[in-house]
Amino acid sequence: MEEINGWLSFPIHESPNQDLAIRRFCPARVEQGQSGGEWGETLTDRLLELWSPLHATSTPLLAPSEEEEFVGSFFNMDCYDNDKNQLPEQQKALIDQFQDELESFSMENDFYGDIPMMIEADELEMSSSCEDLGVVLDLEMVPQCGEKVSQGMDQGLHLVHLLLACAEAVGCRDTQLANSLLTQIWPSLSPWGDSLQRVSYCFTVGLKSRLSLLHNVSANGSFTDCIMVDMSSIDREEKTQAFHLLHQTTPYIAFGFMAANEAICQAAQGKDSFHIIDLGIKNTFQWPSLLRTLASRTEGPPKLLRITSIIGGGQDFPNLEASMTALVDEASSLGIPLEFHMIAEPATPSFLTRENLKLREGEALFVNSIMHLHKYVKESRGSLKIILQSIKKLNPTLLTVVEQDANHNGPFFLGRFLESLHYYSAIFDSLEATFPRNSPQRMKIERYHFAEQIHNIVACEGYGRIERHERIDGWRRQLGRAGFQVVGLKCMSQVRMMLSIYGCDGYTLANEKGCLLLGWKGRPIMLASAWQPQNVQSS
Repeated sequence: MEEINGWLSFPIHESPNQDLAIRRFCPARVEQGQSGGEWGETLTDRLLELWSPLHATSTPLLAPSEEEEFVGSFFNMDCYDNDKNQLPEQQKALIDQFQDELESFSMENDFYGDIPMMIEADELEMSSSCEDLGVVLDLEMVPQCGEKVSQGMDQGLHLVHLLLACAEAVGCRDTQLANSLLTQIWPSLSPWGDSLQRVSYCFTVGLKSRLSLLHNVSANGSFTDCIMVDMSSIDREEKTQAFHLLHQTTPYIAFGFMAANEAICQAAQGKDSFHIIDLGIKNTFQWPSLLRTLASRTEGPPKLLRITSIIGGGQDFPNLEASMTALVDEASSLGIPLEFHMIAEPATPSFLTRENLKLREGEALFVNSIMHLHKYVKESRGSLKIILQSIKKLNPTLLTVVEQDANHNGPFFLGRFLESLHYYSAIFDSLEATFPRNSPQRMKIERYHFAEQIHNIVACEGYGRIERHERIDGWRRQLGRAGFQVVGLKCMSQVRMMLSIYGCDGYTLANEKGCLLLGWKGRPIMLASAWQPQNVQSS
């Protein structure tokens, strides 16, 4: 432990008071477990964050052993088997992996422009041994393999330590210290490296953006409107392609679609006409499987299915309309009359009325939200509750909610940073198990999908921060207060079958009080749930 503590200390050329400066005053360290915004943020919390006294005490973010465990999760040691007959092939694969990593250092960085690439591995300090990691290797056969893994662990510990220290400095608005730490972090980053390097790259870019925006803090200590970072440089088509790739290659999106569709089909049994209100639709990927399931019902396909898509602004209308036209044709071939309508209005409480949505008597109503409701969690209290109450007034048969299961909305920056780092680290680790490091598909998913989310969580505040993800307990409380009760999902076997298709053992599935949680190596990533108004009896 003493060796780890020594390794996690700052380089000797830095000021001896640097660590003290980081911990000088930062209530984020004490309050990192609290929730905020719609979920409990108060004016007192905000003032505490801005004006805590210099003598306020704090506790460490991570113990050294926790940091080591956190970094260790990025290095998949499962490939080392005690079966001696398998060692040569596995060692060769590991050598090839490290060779690919070294070659990737010379690749041109087109991720975020002029941000430096990772330096050669031997330019960083090393300390841990292969034996410390419990790795079984024939070092005479592969003399450099264990050394590479050891170096990777040491670099990871050092990188996490610097990253957390920089986040704390940014949270405390110590721009001088934060800039100093950024100069130490940049050389260890690479968007083409291992999982830790890639996810740290995204978080460091977010820290840099947030740091540059600290100059726009108003007199009362709050961020001004310019904190809303312009992400228009991200091409809309690229974002759509990245989402499509994520849907095709990982179960995260397909899990939500499958769970929501199964819940809708179960609630629609015996109903001939029903209407789905889709909040914030960006594509039609969810609906082909629903159509096929409805077409195979024992009572026959429905006589009429209507889907009203509330897409708001900023969407690719021509492509979306073309996809909808193709979906209507597919439904017709399956014997299902389908009416598809697009509404270019945001789903505001005032708009969600029976008149605006053109609801009809006798049709069963379903409201579908895929990773959308968290955007109604605002700085002001009650905004999510109002939208949920507006949905309840429509008296839907079912409300399906699929969200990221993460606590990214605490009142203090440092707590949000640590929680989101853990969350996206698990996702990037799962991508490492799915794609090779030089995969352009992987790079597109990371750059155009997850990097944008990370940037919003880390760099933005106020109304500019829309990625306000919450855990299932928070959603259960908010939906309960708005008059909804959970309807247990009954599709565990179908989801397990779907997960088996991906050929990756790291995905986990759990049922928590009727809600399904999809995770990576036990870490929850996505939640799927179904709800009905409390005045409706469960079937």
